Amino acid sequence: MDTFRHKGLRKKLVETLKEKGIKDENVLKAIENVPRHLFMDSSFVEFAYKDSAFPIAAGQTISQPYTVAYQTTLLEVKWGEKVLEIGTGSGYQACVLCEMGAKVFSIERQELLFKQTKTLLTKIGYTPKLFFGDGYAGLPTFAPFNKIIITAAAPEIPQKLIEQLKPGGIMVIPLNAEKGDFQIMKKIIKLADGELDIKEYEYFRFVPLLQNKSFEGFNEI
Repeated sequence: MDTFRHKGLRKKLVETLKEKGIKDENVLKAIENVPRHLFMDSSFVEFAYKDSAFPIAAGQTISQPYTVAYQTTLLEVKWGEKVLEIGTGSGYQACVLCEMGAKVFSIERQELLFKQTKTLLTKIGYTPKLFFGDGYAGLPTFAPFNKIIITAAAPEIPQKLIEQLKPGGIMVIPLNAEKGDFQIMKKIIKLADGELDIKEYEYFRFVPLLQNKSFEGFNEI
């Protein structure tokens, strides 16, 4: 259920994000529209609209709203674009992208999370295409993509994902940095000649991006 109280709390969350420097109105509107409390255990509803991360199944987290808004802003999503998300997690980021009119393809390697998220998103009416498998491999069958967003800490830029990015496309990725457990957010633009224009932004903390998991089939919503 999405009540007037929940909607009011989302408005307050959006104001908090504005105060922290998020300016993209399309991103803010998407954050305001997605009922974040539905992605968390019902006993934690009171935490749903705080600007903080929170544990979910399989040792993963639902990202801090500021982090979601920050990455989504860097991605520069336009209506109708194909966006590949690596790390479905709770599905919250995917739904924010759906709210912005993106055609979302999302890969999750944790089977428990994949099944839970598939069930949840079907229930609440969002329709990204969800896949169970290795995010490092991407989805070559559905490539190329206008945008790629990686929602876990990567040790390096995955070359297979770069190959699946359209010329002019953008990848947003948190890469492991020298600052201990932190990652530096990078925005990668693939130029027409295949070269990469890489820009660095703020430091964040993500769960690790795991690799070397073979596809065991895929599932779509």
